[in-house]
Amino acid sequence: MTDMVDCVVVGAGVIGLAVARQLALDGHETLLVERQEAFGTETSSRHSEVIHAGIYYSAGSLKAQLCVRGRELLYEYCAARGIDHRRCGKLIVATQPGQIADLERIAAAARRNGVEDLYPVSRDEALRLEPSLQCVAALVSPSTGIIDSHGYMLSLLGDAESKGATLALLSTVSALRPAGGAVELWVSGEPQPLLKARWVVNCAGLHAPELARRIEGFPAAQVPRAWYAKGNYFTLAGRAPFSRLIYPVPEPGGLGVHLTLDLGGQARFGPDVEWIDALDYSVDPRRSGQFYAAIRAYWPQLRDGQLAPAYAGIRPKISGPGEPAADFRIDGPVVHGVAGIVNLFGIESPGLTASLAIAERVGEIVAGA
Repeated sequence: MTDMVDCVVVGAGVIGLAVARQLALDGHETLLVERQEAFGTETSSRHSEVIHAGIYYSAGSLKAQLCVRGRELLYEYCAARGIDHRRCGKLIVATQPGQIADLERIAAAARRNGVEDLYPVSRDEALRLEPSLQCVAALVSPSTGIIDSHGYMLSLLGDAESKGATLALLSTVSALRPAGGAVELWVSGEPQPLLKARWVVNCAGLHAPELARRIEGFPAAQVPRAWYAKGNYFTLAGRAPFSRLIYPVPEPGGLGVHLTLDLGGQARFGPDVEWIDALDYSVDPRRSGQFYAAIRAYWPQLRDGQLAPAYAGIRPKISGPGEPAADFRIDGPVVHGVAGIVNLFGIESPGLTASLAIAERVGEIVAGA
């Protein structure tokens, strides 16, 4: 006989963990299914671990709303749970006079998103904050921070399990079929459905569109194309003379090669943007040339040979090269018309920052059914 549970969450990255926690806290019997041998091994472990303020996103977008809401929830959560983090702040720097107008536009967009603490500084004021910096002007973002993302995910899992949620690893959802007010799930190629759920939440990240296409009878027009945007990161030999994150004025397709710090003070630079057709996490050392040129625009003292390949991350984008950046999609039955299914598409940056707010939204969809 097929087992029935309230909710199945597919994908145990940071978003899936946050959603499973929320559903378990709401009193739902919850199973979290992950095809890898551990949680958080793909997108959630291959990023810069930045807590974003909510500056760059279109006003009224889900990215803007959920980043600002999620940022405050995340800082509160880290403080309450003792998760290692630091509100270090960042500088967004103009390295040419023509970019000062860009800073003004960024500041105005941030205000529309509810980011109230961003403020401009002159070149001299910026250099007093970061003497090694080169710029003509900057914006200071006090709400930007960094976090131990693995510690955060471990805490989310602990919260979920304390409320009865179960994590099933090495379990691939191979097919789904809505039937009789529930959703049947086939797992790891089993010939019969292994279980039924009243709700299935697709948090499969890079694989979310593929998983949605496995839902029998699901409208194809409601499944976006998956685009893979690979970002390479390089680390610095030695310590960088900065205490804050340094971001250049954004460039088309991304935020440019920026300097971030981990909680141990190690500097890393990235990401660049490389559109790829298949998942590939290798880092080509030859890409360092363009990194040196980009970094020296704001840190001229960077010496040859100081950068080493670190890691690569791949963003689960649903908009391709040259297209406007797509918003988050949290699609419940009101959107696609299929009972019991919630699909999360295009949950890239600022997904980590927004994770608790995204989980709230999913909880509201399930509660409102």
